[in-house]
Amino acid sequence: MESNALLWFRKGLRIHDNPALDHARRGATRRLFPVFVLDPRYLEPDPTAFSPGSARCGINRIQFLLESLADLDGSLRRLGSRLLVLRGGDPADVLIRVLKEWKIGKLCYEADTEPYGQARDNRVREFASASGIEIFSPVSHTLFDPADVIQKNGGKPPLTYQSFVKLVGQPPSPIAQRVTSLPPVGDVGEYEILGVPTLQELGYGDIGQVEFSPFRGGESEALKRLKESLTSKEWVANFEKPKGDPSAFIKPATTVLSPYLKFGCLSSRYFYQSIQEIYKNAKRHTSPPVSLVGQLLWREFFYTVAFGTPNFDQMRENKICKQIPWSNDEKLLASWREGQTGFPWIDAIMVQLQKWGWMHHLARHSVACFLTRGDLFIHWEKGRDVFERLLIDSDWAINNGNWLWLSCSSFFYQYHRIYSPTKFGKKYDPTGKFIRHFLPVLKDMPKEYIYEPWTAPLSVQKKANCIIGKDYPRPIVSHDTASKECKKKMGEAYAFNNLLGDANWKRLREKSEKDKLDPGRRPRLKQKRLG
Repeated sequence: MESNALLWFRKGLRIHDNPALDHARRGATRRLFPVFVLDPRYLEPDPTAFSPGSARCGINRIQFLLESLADLDGSLRRLGSRLLVLRGGDPADVLIRVLKEWKIGKLCYEADTEPYGQARDNRVREFASASGIEIFSPVSHTLFDPADVIQKNGGKPPLTYQSFVKLVGQPPSPIAQRVTSLPPVGDVGEYEILGVPTLQELGYGDIGQVEFSPFRGGESEALKRLKESLTSKEWVANFEKPKGDPSAFIKPATTVLSPYLKFGCLSSRYFYQSIQEIYKNAKRHTSPPVSLVGQLLWREFFYTVAFGTPNFDQMRENKICKQIPWSNDEKLLASWREGQTGFPWIDAIMVQLQKWGWMHHLARHSVACFLTRGDLFIHWEKGRDVFERLLIDSDWAINNGNWLWLSCSSFFYQYHRIYSPTKFGKKYDPTGKFIRHFLPVLKDMPKEYIYEPWTAPLSVQKKANCIIGKDYPRPIVSHDTASKECKKKMGEAYAFNNLLGDANWKRLREKSEKDKLDPGRRPRLKQKRLG
């Protein structure tokens, strides 16, 4: 018996290797409704936010999404269909309404492992099941199903990369068959169907941002970038992270495919298969965790741990997270966020984030370390929130996982290893080209002072038209002093964490709360024998 099918796009904004699309078009599907619901949670303008965008998304990621939707709509039209863009509040409510009105018999959508997505999907699934609607929700955003990996591991997520890799094996192959046509779109009745909106149509009039991300969204751009990235077989075979130049901005030293994986414009399975084909013909190639395939497996690792760990996105009630009494200095946080720390390497990276919505992974390491355990001792959740909003490749599992790692709250515990805000960038860019581009106020500063302009004599500052403390801020902390203090606090916190018992956790949480109420208080944790 023929029926109408609805293909619900959220991520997975592509035609290639899309199991939900493939299932929706097959069988007795008479009419196919490809739908994307605009979610106010991510798209509604927030004039109180610290930069243009919504409460949760910076303007660059919103623009990237709109470009991805426009590209998807173009691809669907070439197949005899189109993208039906809907708005009207909560996506679950909107979808339930159209399931009723359009007499849908088959609902297809890619599974989502994030807490918000799961809650949304459960509501729709419950309605569809009660209404007798067939549901097909495959795992295709990741190489592996996190639930399957956790089951293989005895019901718990593997907490080390090595144990994860040993467990998973080879991922399934991508769908090989190319889609050449789709069933026609059905009658939408009186429901208002929108085209893909512009930023202005979403309510972003005068956004006050001059420079935008140079990376365009969409499946077409993703496949083009993938092809270009894999052109040099030698580069692919020898790729070795964490090597790479974090200061390279004209031609980044990575594939910059992460935002396309985040939105599902690029299939991770297709990416994996493309790399493996190159490996087959290479005399030798690097291996996980440093290889290009290794980077995809890191993504899978964080997705799996995040899926299987309650409260993964916070310190409290998170069993794998060290309990650390981070400080709560909003002024220092704002200086870091706005690129006003007085350390040019740190500030240039944060300005790049604001303007482009992207930065190299080693640049992310530098600024995350500086904010947390390196210099400012500010809670990783605060930095996580800034990255979550501004990055075009912001991904709930990976972003939280990286902040847990870089703050030495989980996964990585060598807190004494700190990125220098003056020396690290200089290794890659001794003349400061990166700094001069993103901090033009320092463009005429001599190279010997570009990473530490406060050390330049006043005569040099005047000649460079940049007086420190007036045109560019003085350092907000002394790195040598701050880093020593951070190491001391981390050592005390680690010692305290090792004293097991609910009473100790409670004492630590109470101490953290007192620090929040009194930001000027300098927390000291002393190890005491319990007995």
